Amino acid sequence: MSSGQGSTGNVLAAICSLFIPGLGQLVQGRVFKALIMFVLAAVLWIVWLGWIIHLWSIIDAAMYRRD
Repeated sequence: MSSGQGSTGNVLAAICSLFIPGLGQLVQGRVFKALIMFVLAAVLWIVWLGWIIHLWSIIDAAMYRRD
């Protein structure tokens, strides 16, 4: 059985991203995407827009489907 959208792995990844943007992607093995999410959120939190990337990170981790 592959882990798809809504799987336990995705729920765990979304929870990880809730605490640190990009951590969920890192848990899923998507290092480059994790780095992008973390850096964008860090940069945008300076101007109070980091919550946008933070939410995107959570949703992306929850909806990820391994091909």
